[in-house]
Amino acid sequence: MSASAVMTDVVVRPVSGRRQRKQFVDFPFQHYAGDPNWIPPLLYDQRALLGYKRHPFYLDAEIQTFLAYRDGQVCGRIAAIVNRGHNRIHHERRGFFGFFESIDDPQVAAALVDAAAGWLGERGMSDLRGPCNPSLNYECGLLVDGFDTPPFFMMTYNKPYYGALLEGCGFQKSQDLYAFLGHISQLTKLDPKLVRISEGAAERFNVKVRPLDTSRFRAELEMFLDVYNQSLGGTWGFVPLSAAEVRHLGAQMKMMIVPELALVAEVDGKPVGAVFGMLDYNPRIKQINGRLFPFGFIRLFRHRRELKRMRVLSTNVVPEYQRWGIGLVLTRGLIPKVLEWGIEEAEFSWVLESNTLSRGTLERGGVKLSKTYRLYDRPVAVHHGQ
Repeated sequence: MSASAVMTDVVVRPVSGRRQRKQFVDFPFQHYAGDPNWIPPLLYDQRALLGYKRHPFYLDAEIQTFLAYRDGQVCGRIAAIVNRGHNRIHHERRGFFGFFESIDDPQVAAALVDAAAGWLGERGMSDLRGPCNPSLNYECGLLVDGFDTPPFFMMTYNKPYYGALLEGCGFQKSQDLYAFLGHISQLTKLDPKLVRISEGAAERFNVKVRPLDTSRFRAELEMFLDVYNQSLGGTWGFVPLSAAEVRHLGAQMKMMIVPELALVAEVDGKPVGAVFGMLDYNPRIKQINGRLFPFGFIRLFRHRRELKRMRVLSTNVVPEYQRWGIGLVLTRGLIPKVLEWGIEEAEFSWVLESNTLSRGTLERGGVKLSKTYRLYDRPVAVHHGQ
């Protein structure tokens, strides 16, 4: 592939240098100007996830970002990603794309995808999946249903026409990711059978549920990592978080974590499950326009009790205790903490379309499917219009 890919009046160039990096980061701010549902990224973190600053993900991965121009103006962007950990674990030669944004123009989208695919093809990749920003352990998926409300913390948002643009580039659905929304009023309507299963599991295994111990933050973080990686091994597309990534995430999120919303289930003193809930900081992130400095971080964390929405990022149980109701024990353990905080809504996200156990439990719990995100696949060698 040449230094730039040209298609009619659209020019796509690999990002190099400070000016183009700034254009890449700034484009969504222009693109979504006036959209009430778009939430800006936290810029400090975004630059690291793009590989513009050090991030431990890229100890075992590679990224190249691209910008599309028309008449000298940026009109789209994309990142091409080689995730070596994924390919090692899944025995694939799969490249990924992410951080995709485009004006509503098939030529722009096709030029961007072709540039990313060409770069990945040069590195021996045969297939392409995305969007992943930059992997399934971070933000991922294209919103395809549920455009009427803003996303919860660390979930994606995009314009409704993006799906058609990608499908026009030869992409097909690979897997959907679901977000379920529950309201506090639904707690009084819980399926009695789920309550009985939870009580039975707690009694049978003598399960103890406790909050995250912030006085041992590093050790607790490593424990959460161990439970997370054990529980998801063999799950579609899963790649374990490295110890370096966990340390990075921990440092990044330490001030954001509310210990009583992150619970551990123990059997005989051994952690067998964990549920991780985070307050929905997105309204605050919008207020500070993604800028933590110089004073944004103060506005982000001040008066946190005023935040009344939360996202349940994950409920994980180690394999030998899965299907025994430990996840329900953890979820029930959250209820008094949620009531005490005054949480009004909780989003459970994301849940794989193929994870019928979790989906079924949530649906029986009365929560409603609120948003659908999609991951797309195509061969690297397929071009637009074919």
